[in-house]
Amino acid sequence: MSGVNFFKPFFRPSTSWTCANCIRQQQRRHASQWGRIKVNATGSKRIPRNKGRRNIIIVTSGGTLAIGAVSLSDDAKHVATATRRTSRIVGTLFLCINDYRTTLKHDRSNEGEYQALLRACHKRCAERTLVTMEKSGSIFIKLGQHLSSLNYLLPSEWCDTFIPLQDKCPVSSYQSIEEMVLKDTGHTLMEFFSEFEREPIGAASLAQVHRAVVRDTGQKVAVKVQHPALDEWTPLDLALTRFSFATLKRFFPDYDLTWLGEELDVSLPQELDFNREATNAIRAKNYFSRHHELPLLIPNVLWARRRILVMEYLTGHRPDDLEYLDSHNISRDEVSAALARTFNEMIFGTNAPLHCDPHGGNIAVRHNPHRRGKQNFDIILYDHGLYRDIPMNLRRSYAKLWLAVLDADEPRMRKYAYEVAGIGDEHFPLFASAITGRDFNAVKTGVAKPRTEQEKDNISDALGEGLIVQLVQLLGKVPRIILLILKTNDLTRSLDENLHTRQGPVRTFLILARYASRAVLEEQLEWLRNSGSLLWPSNLVRLAEAWASYARVGLKLRVYEVWLDVRGMLGWAPVI
Repeated sequence: MSGVNFFKPFFRPSTSWTCANCIRQQQRRHASQWGRIKVNATGSKRIPRNKGRRNIIIVTSGGTLAIGAVSLSDDAKHVATATRRTSRIVGTLFLCINDYRTTLKHDRSNEGEYQALLRACHKRCAERTLVTMEKSGSIFIKLGQHLSSLNYLLPSEWCDTFIPLQDKCPVSSYQSIEEMVLKDTGHTLMEFFSEFEREPIGAASLAQVHRAVVRDTGQKVAVKVQHPALDEWTPLDLALTRFSFATLKRFFPDYDLTWLGEELDVSLPQELDFNREATNAIRAKNYFSRHHELPLLIPNVLWARRRILVMEYLTGHRPDDLEYLDSHNISRDEVSAALARTFNEMIFGTNAPLHCDPHGGNIAVRHNPHRRGKQNFDIILYDHGLYRDIPMNLRRSYAKLWLAVLDADEPRMRKYAYEVAGIGDEHFPLFASAITGRDFNAVKTGVAKPRTEQEKDNISDALGEGLIVQLVQLLGKVPRIILLILKTNDLTRSLDENLHTRQGPVRTFLILARYASRAVLEEQLEWLRNSGSLLWPSNLVRLAEAWASYARVGLKLRVYEVWLDVRGMLGWAPVI
């Protein structure tokens, strides 16, 4: 392959990189090291075609210098670090590609032996990549955390190997935080705070949180600070991520994960802007202030800069801390129901903001005996960096899709799958399984039934038979907002499973149906208002039908919840 085509993903225009004059200066500075490299008027490089090992050597070293020159400043120290960083990523990439190409050439006459060789290759490459991600840090930790959850797309050897990254988030030094705050605000930390704990109370891949006390008011706050090194390396790391996925696609066209890189390109800059996160948090707090039935708390924002966010200090326990829930007599079933109501409101509510990263580390539960009824707890929602707005027509079509799924109405399911994501009949069974997390046979008969061991085996067998490649290709074609909705669905489903509730899936699906039917009712009322007087006989009939459909779902939910309460009072066995 030619150097021009190989490096094409890197030379996209980007306002976050160094200016064109700097790029041209860097290109001239390194020209003597490149020999026959030519620079054209647009600043792109042409590299002679090579063969065999020499090609890989030039690709690796050439990528190092090219990305370093484009992404970094003139400081030789930074260029040297970029060289090592890029060599590490690109070198690991090509070692894994070569390992897979060698393994895939083995004789497949003995299927058992071939599968064992392939699993061993998965494990070697995953471990190799894990070491590289840990050394590189930055966004590669976040990427690895995300990949570890894609057990429906990646072999288990990859997902299981990446699990340790969930607990290996970097911690930036107190000194580097002090320097960053002074640089960004012109003031020292102690000018803002009378107390500031040096050790963070929590750390993630992009930021860490410290407890502090506001100097002027004495209020206890949580201060979220971005890892200072991210500004230096994010442009380079995003380029390397794009390059890695594009190169994998070149060698393995059927396994196209470039959409993951594209989504990271869009979402990461948003997550790195804490001003945006503050706006999202305020908006979500204002929206849910109208929903007093939900025990949801969102910390107040005091002030924000791009890399610093100061919030009200609210703390609790992870929702999967079952010992804490049980010791405070907090019902797991009620926590599950509250989470279901909260995130279904985000998905189906008119103009509701959608929190797209609701994993266990971003949610806390705390005991609150002052709340009335069975909800003797608060749910605290953190980390509002990744939000999306769902277009109204998509919300409503998605609601109709789920109502069709819950009714096991396959013709309607197919109709709305096409409206929502352009899914044709060929890919519909796969899409239906993706949004529900269930085998298609279960989708056709009713997803409210518990998942059986046979169903789990069916899904595992299907993925082993090559369905995973079709799923990768399908997800690469659907609208990006659908990917984020699916991600939210997956994460909330995981939250619910980790609660180990006693009620089974029926209540959760009835809650979903209630919010979906409300979205459909609102659409019908809007249509009726725009079509003439509600006193017209035909409109009165449609209005009655719309209300009856919505009320029927609500009544089903209420009856089921009363039945659960009766079972609990009588001490009957839980519904699982």
